[in-house]
Amino acid sequence: MAAFPQRKAQCLGRTDASRKGGLDERAAGVVQLLNGRPRFCTTSSCSGRLVLLQAPPPADINSGGIPKKNCTWLMVTHELCTKGDVMTALEKATGDVVLKFEPFVLHVLCQELQDAQLLHSVAMDSGFRNSGISVGRGGKIMMAVRSTHCLEVPLSHKGKLMVSEEYIEFLIHVANQKMEENMRRIDRFYKRLEVALETALGANHPPQGTGNGTVYLRRRRRKILQEQEAGASPKDGSEELELEDGAESSLDIFAEITI
Repeated sequence: MAAFPQRKAQCLGRTDASRKGGLDERAAGVVQLLNGRPRFCTTSSCSGRLVLLQAPPPADINSGGIPKKNCTWLMVTHELCTKGDVMTALEKATGDVVLKFEPFVLHVLCQELQDAQLLHSVAMDSGFRNSGISVGRGGKIMMAVRSTHCLEVPLSHKGKLMVSEEYIEFLIHVANQKMEENMRRIDRFYKRLEVALETALGANHPPQGTGNGTVYLRRRRRKILQEQEAGASPKDGSEELELEDGAESSLDIFAEITI
């Protein structure tokens, strides 16, 4: 894609049109890692959030409006929340309110299909099983990092709470568990992406005097993982950074990809 550098410059030069107006702190590392590479450009991201959404009045829905765009946001947080947070927000409810957990999502413009395939492999290995690649008009290649790790539960109708406070407390516990798992997946994705990009880069720049580039790449990859594990807690080392056999074998293809 000859125009990719120009397209990337235009994308990164636009004003952030999101509700927050800036990057979520937890997603910033992944975004910066990808945008620091010439073959990738992130176009949107969310680190994951817990929200209370109040649906628009029925008249707005019947008039052809898009309900999600016309919703009132009673509460939104990218961190864990408490029962008090939710109950306080519900005091402002006058319509139908839904509690939602939405996991990490990232959209990345890629220069070539092989670049998108690299990201897809890392995302799948990191737990983002709903990730996918799309190719649009003009050869525009987009990679979406997504998962099905969601939650959506109605709480009130016409301003009246339809569930008990005990049930709300249970829902918050479940939602917080999903948020914690979401955080672990983001960390895992970042660490594995670092290794994949370093391995792919090393494939094109082997050290002088190295007779077997494949052996060198495997040693380099192993060294990077060992350094990461050395700085992690025992739990992180055993559960988060240790590559399964399937992930290890999938990383072998990164030596064939140009970054």
